Amino acid sequence: MYNDKRVRINRYITAPQVRLIDMHGTMLGIKPLIEAQNMARGAGLDLVEISPQAQPPVCKVMDFNKFLYEKEKQDRENRKKQKAGQLKEIRLNPRIASHDLQTKVKHIEEFLKEHNKVRVTVVFRGRENQHRNLGEEILMSIKDNLSGVGVIEGRPQLMGNRMSIMLAPTHATKQHQPGAPQQPGPAPKPAAPGV
Repeated sequence: MYNDKRVRINRYITAPQVRLIDMHGTMLGIKPLIEAQNMARGAGLDLVEISPQAQPPVCKVMDFNKFLYEKEKQDRENRKKQKAGQLKEIRLNPRIASHDLQTKVKHIEEFLKEHNKVRVTVVFRGRENQHRNLGEEILMSIKDNLSGVGVIEGRPQLMGNRMSIMLAPTHATKQHQPGAPQQPGPAPKPAAPGV
């Protein structure tokens, strides 16, 4: 019988007494280990220690292979959720053309919609260091363009020849799309004459 090192089952459980849960999820109370093992064996299932830190440990009568499958599935889901929140970085030049800037803004928007944080960095080279205000203007225009999907965390940071801002996804469900025509509300009805 397979024994996962992190989860004790059947004969690998060492506590003299266990708090037993049957295969239907009903708490049966504290039982001697032998009785719990016999119950699991009689049902053709395994006795699985699900909470070893409890006093006495909590054990459940279940199919161990199904338990492992569910656990692995849950681990995969957790890994997917962790992956969704990555940090992305976009680097710009202070002399970036407006069309290229719009392309970068679209990439940043996609990252934010995927629930990633984005660090936007303007890199200054040579004489560009004298015009850092251009970098700040670019970063602020990006922030304004993405206000519907992202919020800025903190102030622009200057480190050496780089100026950067951190954008985090907003958790708003409704997303404002710039340039979209707004729907007018219903016109008020005129009052009936003689009322």
